[in-house]
Amino acid sequence: MSSKMEIIARRSNERGHSNVGWLDSYHTWSFSSYHDPKFDNGFGCLHVLNEDRVEPTKGFGTHSHKEYEIFSYIVDGELEHKDSMGNTEIIHRDEVQFTSAGTGLQHSEFNVHQSLWVHFIQIWVKPNQSKLQPSYTTKKWSDKDKLNKLCLLVDDIKNSNENTIAIHASLSMFATILEANQSIKHIFKRNKGFIHLIMRSGKEATNIAKIRLNQSIILEEGDGAFINCETSFNELSIENIGKINAEFLLFDHE
Repeated sequence: MSSKMEIIARRSNERGHSNVGWLDSYHTWSFSSYHDPKFDNGFGCLHVLNEDRVEPTKGFGTHSHKEYEIFSYIVDGELEHKDSMGNTEIIHRDEVQFTSAGTGLQHSEFNVHQSLWVHFIQIWVKPNQSKLQPSYTTKKWSDKDKLNKLCLLVDDIKNSNENTIAIHASLSMFATILEANQSIKHIFKRNKGFIHLIMRSGKEATNIAKIRLNQSIILEEGDGAFINCETSFNELSIENIGKINAEFLLFDHE
């Protein structure tokens, strides 16, 4: 517990932002046409973290992926997934859709709802093995599963079980809905971490979620923070200092 932990905020207004009408997307680090030399290739094995909103009846047409493990955390709305493995599914709030692209596949993602936007977090992780067999899975966790606790959603295949999604990487992803005046703690197993406070309230909201890390760094909706540990077993405290629930994702990874 005595080793040092460095926390560096990644503010929402510092992220890349692309709005093409049907897609409103924030890029935590370099992605597509957005390039930030300070964050050229993600953070450790965590290569992409985008916060996306897609207009009703619009979406990403069929496109190819290779090698990456790609997953989406649905915040609100519903997203239809189709892929070259024959999978077709509509994913809703509280569900995580996970694809191991491996040797290669094609897929599409569409908001099939007629009136509601879909809001989701898109994550890409570089696996520790190449030429994996492509695979697909979804799992669901309720708000109650996440309330005031770290709910483990994705975990290294070496440690995962039937209650988590297995990933071929030294990474664990947790989701939490933290109520006002509540706090939780996490002890890192690895030397890196990242936390992302989801933009639940919308851009024009005046009452937004706020959390404080280790009694010092304050994050507002859309903000994130890099966590660097000299060794494992560093403790991070997370407090909700706002007036509304704060929903965030926490990564413990290499």
